[in-house]
Formats: sequence, structure tokens, C-alpha cells
Amino acid sequence: MFSAHCIPLSFTWNGAKRLQFSMPGALLLLAIASPALLRAQFQEPTQDELKMTADPKAPGAAAVYLNIEQTTDDQLHFMSHHARIKVLTEKGKEAATVDVPYPRGNFKVTDIKARTIHSDGSVVPLNGKPENLLIVKTGEHQFGAKVFNLPSVEVGSILEYSYQIHYDDSHVSSPKWELQNRWFVHKAHYAFKPLAMYTESSLRLGGATDFALDKNGKAATFLLWNTILPTGAAIKTDNFGHYLLDVTDVPPIPDEEWMPPIKSVLYHVYFYYKDANDSAGFWQAEAKLWSKETDHFAEPSRPIRDAVSGLIASTDTELEKARKLYKAVQALDNTDFTRKKDVAELKELRLKVAKRAEDTWAQKSGSGNDLALLYIAMLRAAGLNVFAMKVVDRDDNVFDPSFLDSDQLDDIVAILSIAGKEIVLDPGQKMCPFQTVHWKHEGATGIRQGPGGNAAASSPPDTYTANTLQRIGDLTVDAHGAVTGTFHFVMAGQQALRWRQTALSNDEDEVKKQFDHWLKSMVPEGVDAQVDGFTGLDNPDMSLVASVSAKGNIGTATSKRLLLPGYFFETSGAHPFVDQATRIEPVDMQYGEVVTDQVVYHLPAGFTVEGAPQDARIPWTGYAVLVDKSRTDPGQITIARLFSRAFTLVKPEQYQDLRAFYRKVAAADQQQVVLAASPAGKGN
Repeated sequence: MFSAHCIPLSFTWNGAKRLQFSMPGALLLLAIASPALLRAQFQEPTQDELKMTADPKAPGAAAVYLNIEQTTDDQLHFMSHHARIKVLTEKGKEAATVDVPYPRGNFKVTDIKARTIHSDGSVVPLNGKPENLLIVKTGEHQFGAKVFNLPSVEVGSILEYSYQIHYDDSHVSSPKWELQNRWFVHKAHYAFKPLAMYTESSLRLGGATDFALDKNGKAATFLLWNTILPTGAAIKTDNFGHYLLDVTDVPPIPDEEWMPPIKSVLYHVYFYYKDANDSAGFWQAEAKLWSKETDHFAEPSRPIRDAVSGLIASTDTELEKARKLYKAVQALDNTDFTRKKDVAELKELRLKVAKRAEDTWAQKSGSGNDLALLYIAMLRAAGLNVFAMKVVDRDDNVFDPSFLDSDQLDDIVAILSIAGKEIVLDPGQKMCPFQTVHWKHEGATGIRQGPGGNAAASSPPDTYTANTLQRIGDLTVDAHGAVTGTFHFVMAGQQALRWRQTALSNDEDEVKKQFDHWLKSMVPEGVDAQVDGFTGLDNPDMSLVASVSAKGNIGTATSKRLLLPGYFFETSGAHPFVDQATRIEPVDMQYGEVVTDQVVYHLPAGFTVEGAPQDARIPWTGYAVLVDKSRTDPGQITIARLFSRAFTLVKPEQYQDLRAFYRKVAAADQQQVVLAASPAGKGN
């Protein structure tokens, strides 16, 4: 179901609460992004709004937001939201469904009002009670949703609605203003009134003592905010203690190929209460606290030392010890790839929540981070020099050191030091080969332990040559252009890891189905390619091989000639960036790689090669290169293609260079093989 409010709601759970309350347990800090404050009654639309059939500021848009208003008041404990949407196409009618997620319990959604205004000015109000659905239930916390549908929606309608969320005195809120949405926003107004202690007027008058507590139970003496704002936009304050933001002509959420994680590029403002406001000092303190907790969990206790002594030999080298212990940890149940057991299941199985590495080893099961810490404990028990590092998940976000929130960091990797050389290992990623790191942890920023103490750092990027895909094919062509044959896909590095992890949560038939879908994006139109089976799917220490059968028709026949695609896997024209003239966001291609193709066409009887793709070398110096070669032998032609891409990230200002390179690659990949029928071969 599509949520029609201008900004998807999100809730952040942590331990924030009001200082004057001494309520037990971790309380909720609500981070909410939603439509806006209803500062007045519903407003009458203008004649221009009623007559609007398209929006020159948002060409082709299905709908646009005319205006959004949102306020949060921590002193009065409520949030209020108001939005007006113009429906421009049939697709835009999806805006009629509005869902408002919220935490159940001490949070209540009230005062829901909505109406539909037709283009002739007639009004159809919302009648009846919104449906109250329980959409998520996790542990002790429940998330519900108020869901309603605006009535009688037509193309040309204006949809207007408002609602409020109230919470009790024991909670504080941290507004999360997501300024971009699915549709263009003409005007938006945001307001936040924090606890009295955090307003400028309160500070000038001597202040109050109504602090919030952070998740560690410390008095949060600062109100901070993290922002990415449109040019010219700025947060302002007024004499009533409000923090205000007004924006106009906000573009919709960008949708470009190979974007960085969406949350790292969207316009936003995140308010939060904190006990520190110095970035360097905060991360140093966080690293120290995290390191202490890590060392406690990963202590090489007697059960760990006993386990390690049975897994390694005294004659093993340090690297051999690390490899054997890595294999032992990888063999355990990784609940990130199976299913994490809840408290009731653990109790029934006479298990417990792991608080030490020895618990994880005893239960032969744990999360990816539990297993990473277990591996660190085992390396330390073996006498090896190893450090922990906690990094951001690059698939989800980009680390921002100015945002003083350690929840940005997700996953733990191990840094093994041997003979002065550091080796990064990723034991928390199931099926990740020894000395390979999942791409989402490569070049990822975070905090780490080290010989000089704890500090902020980035994990090293992997070399692009470690990620290889070989597509080796043997095809027999008849005189009409029909082909039959086989291919072998040989994968190492990230592609192999992708498919092995896919197999962890799917049976082989489903993996084959997904692989066939991937094949369809590569092979020429008219060809049916299906994977027959895999070799090495369950063994990360060897190359992964997929055996593929292909048949279909790829040729264009004339009376004397037969035309075939020169580059079998690139004919579909799925080259990125070729058709995108400009770029707003950076390009993030996740990891570098080397793709090698070698396809043999066995010619039909009576045909010879009249034309073949030209040998070529197309470089983008320092970033990527394409090398093409072909060889003609009696009865066959072999075509080879090598594409090496060393880069991962490209800034928007480099985009035209990137696009120019890919356009050259696309042009080269459209070359054909021309087969000529000899006089004796006519009619064959």
C-alpha cells in the first residue's frame, strides 16, 4: 500500500526521556517525519489550483504537493500535520490512501480530518472512522497505523487532510523532517518547539532544568540537528522558542541509476537531544566506550581457549590459525541469514541472549556481529594480534561524523595484524571467503581499535581485480541465425558472494529462477537462456560456476549474408548512463570488477566470416578500460571482450566523462559479425 502523506513516517527507538521522570527501562525517543502542522482551518483552493491539469515545475508528475505544514511541540506533547495534494493523472489517485504509522501505547493519533475537492469546487468530506491496523509487532513494542482513504478522488481533485499525534509527559520527540518525497513540493513549512531548556528564549532568561536523558542515561544538555538542505534554505528561530524551516519548489526523491544510499542524499533535518556537541570529542568517547564493551564480549575466556586449542596446531602459522578459526566460526548458525530467535524461543531451547563470546560458541549460533566478536575472541585466545572495527553499512547509509549518533554504525569486522600488515576479515558475513570483505564493508567509515588506541577510521577498499566474472560460451549457428549452445559463468569475489548468500535463504529452484532472471537482462532478444546447475554454491573457497544452456535466434538473414551480434552479452543495450544526459547525485557502483567474455560462434556450413568486430582498446584513464579482440579460424570465430572497472564512486562533476566513456563502450558493443554465404552454400 502506498502511503500518501508527504513524507514517510519513521520512528527511532532509544532511551530518551524527561529528566524529572524516573521511569524504569528504556523509553522512546520518537523520530518522526510526516506531513505538516495544521495552523488554521482547511483553506479554500484558488481557481488556478482547481483548473491545474499539469505542473510546469514538475513535467509529467502524477501529483504534486501544493503545500505541507508540520509542527512538533515537546512542551505540549503533540505533533500536527497538514497536506494538500493535487492529483494530475490516474497514477496520482494513489494519493487517496493515507497511512499514519505510530508507536502504540502512549502515542495516540487523533483529529483526523480529510476532504476531496473536485475541479469544479465541490467538496466531499471524509466520513467514518479510519481503520486501525496493527502493522508491526516487535518484542515489547508495537507499531500501529491509522489508515484512511479519501473519498471520490478524480484526476484534477485536490486532496487535503490533517491529523495529530499526542504523547504523554514521559516522552520527548526528535522531529525528522524528510523534505523530499515521491512528488514535487511547492511549499512546505516546518516548526519544532523543544523542551523549554533548549529554546533560545529560555537560555536568555536563565533557563529551566527540564532536560532529556539520552539512551545512556546522561542529561542531554544540547539540542542538535543534522541537515542536508536545498540551496538558500536555513533553519531559523523565533521569540516563542520555535525552530522553523520554510522551503519552496522541492524536487521529488531522485531516481537515478547507481545512486548512493538514498538516506545519504535526501534533503532533511534531524533534531536530537545530546550530552555533547563536539564531533571529535563525541566520537573519541564513543570509541572508548564501544571498545570497552567489545573487549568484554570478546574476552578470550577459558571456554574459548579450550575451543581454540582443539581447532589449531602449535605448528600452524599465524595465517593458518586465522584461516582455521575463520572456518569454524563460518560454520555456525548466522541468524542474520536464517532467523533470529526471540526471547521466548531462546527460553524454550534453554538458550540465552549472548553476553559473551563463550555464549555464542556454546550455542553455536549468533548474529553476524556476535560471530565477528567470537572470531576476535578466538584469535586473541590463539595469541594473534587483532582489533575490532565497527563500520557503516554502505548499502544503507554513508557515515556522517557531524551527526553525533553511534547508531549510524552497523557491522563489526576484524582487523588482523601479522608482521606489520593488517588484514581485514568479515566473519559476520556468511559465505564470505577468508580475506574477502563484503562490498558494503569496503571503504566504510567507522570506529576501530588499534595499537595507538581507539579512533575513527575507514576500512580499505578492495582491489577491483578480486571481483571477476567470466562468461565463456560455445554456440552453434545455423544458416537462418538460430543458435544452440552452452555457457559457463565463473564468478569470484562479490558476484559469487551474492549468489551464495541468496542460496542461504532460498532453495536451489528459487536461486535458479533468480539467476535466469539475471540472464534475461544480458542475452539478446529471442534467446532463451537457463541455468542448469551450480558448482561451488556451498563452498566459498572455490570459484562459483553456473552452467547455462541457451537456444534461440539471434541472426538476421539476407539472401547472401547472415548478421550476428558481435558481443553476445552486451547486445541488449543495458549499458548504464548512456541515455542520462545530466546527473544530480553521485554514482555509486558498489565495487570494482573485471568482466571477461569469450564466445565462440561455430559457423553454418557454406558460410565464411566477411566482417568481424574491430580490435579496440577504449580507456578512461585511471578509471576503466574496454579491450576487444576477435579471431577467425576455419569454421568458427572467437570474440573476446575484457571490461575492467577500477572505480566505485564518481562525483556529479565527473559525470560527463563517465557518460562519454560508456557511450563509446555502448557503440563498440553494437558491432556485428557478418557471415557471407559462398556460392556453393546458397540455400543451405
